[in-house]
Amino acid sequence: MAEPRTVDSSASSASFALGRKLDSIPFSSYHMSIIGVLALVGFIEGYDLVMTGSLLVLAKAPLQLTGSDIRWLAVGPTFMLCIGGFAASAISDHWSRKAIMMIGVIATTFFTLLIPLVQTADQLIIVRLLTGLGAGSAVSAAFPIAAELMPAQHRRTYGAVYEMALAASFTVVPFIAGLLAGNENAFRFLALPGGLAITVVPVLIYFVLPESPRWYLRKGQPQAAVDIVNRMISRSGNQVAPLTVEALGDAEQTKREELPPYWALFARGQLRWTTVGILSGVCAGTAYFLISVLLPKALNDQGFAVGASLGLTSIVYAASFFGKGFTGFLMEIIGRRWTIFYALAGSLPGLALMLLSQRAGDYAGVMIVAGGLIIGFTVLSAFTACRVYLSEQFPTALRGRGQPFGESTGRLFAGVLAPFLMEPHTGSAPIFFGTIFVVVAIGALIPLVFGRETVGQLETVTEGVPALA
Repeated sequence: MAEPRTVDSSASSASFALGRKLDSIPFSSYHMSIIGVLALVGFIEGYDLVMTGSLLVLAKAPLQLTGSDIRWLAVGPTFMLCIGGFAASAISDHWSRKAIMMIGVIATTFFTLLIPLVQTADQLIIVRLLTGLGAGSAVSAAFPIAAELMPAQHRRTYGAVYEMALAASFTVVPFIAGLLAGNENAFRFLALPGGLAITVVPVLIYFVLPESPRWYLRKGQPQAAVDIVNRMISRSGNQVAPLTVEALGDAEQTKREELPPYWALFARGQLRWTTVGILSGVCAGTAYFLISVLLPKALNDQGFAVGASLGLTSIVYAASFFGKGFTGFLMEIIGRRWTIFYALAGSLPGLALMLLSQRAGDYAGVMIVAGGLIIGFTVLSAFTACRVYLSEQFPTALRGRGQPFGESTGRLFAGVLAPFLMEPHTGSAPIFFGTIFVVVAIGALIPLVFGRETVGQLETVTEGVPALA
């Protein structure tokens, strides 16, 4: 249960009433349309960002990539993703959730569309750096939006579908890259689907996604918040009574609330939850980034052909498609914390198989494939729980800033520092897979030892408001 926090009681009462009404709306095809658009955003963002690993092998010969170029491509886009995430964090909660996502999606797809035009390694690096910068506004925005629109008991549905969409993109990219391997323009063709999405995805975001009614209420616009809730009720079949402004309270209870300062993320009573959410993401993210960015190169350096290394990477992400669905199912049964423990600790046997593969002789390939299937189903599926868990660590007034800050901080360590340090050691299975093993083992214990369970109504869990009878 959440620890009590210092919040405005009248404002919290209005927020709780609004949240209780949102949670009472039966899950419907309208919720599925919201999930569908957010999942499409996840697929496109995943496609545009995860192609880094394939670009390292496909563009190496045509653009004559040097060791320095490869390292920049491996960690530079993720570093800029962190910078973009911190920038988005600074303006989120001030700007609408949907506006932040639109900016990020347009920027990501536009710069991906420029990849077919690059002629030099420097141009490719610049384009990928700008892609990462733009993506910082999109990759973290989906979870605050979903957390504030989905009924509490169906956040796991959204989390699973969104992460399965990411897994699908992670599977498709190396699969297409493997088919294109050997073609001098393979990396250009690989970028086209992700870039051309600029003609479709922003339009769907604009017309399908509603703004967060919780955000409008915090801005002191109760009528706008009520209108959105009632529109959701109508599109869900009018199975519950409409919400009224009077039900939220009087003018004092629905007045505009001053946003807490950015440093409230680290204030007493919040610092622990911010830290636990970030550390959980760092450990799961280290495994993800080392695999998504460096696994094709690692397998290639360890003796596998380019096509085989890309194919094995695709198999790993194919397993994560099913793993993410199972993780989403598990979240409401055993809770967020134990699901994260399962996803991380369950990957240790697979990592051990991959770590020992070079000593297996003729069975090396079998051990790599078996280990890859295990880690795909477990640790690569951890973000279904990790991202929902992170979003529930913050009250509404901090969620728009806390989510991108938490994810960006995690990526700074997991997606920049870890690949930068590990890139020279990809040829050694014990070092490469052993490092992932140690980080994942530590991460499995963090939410259990230091965290708390967060399943429930957002205002109850994160804002310290006692549940009403």
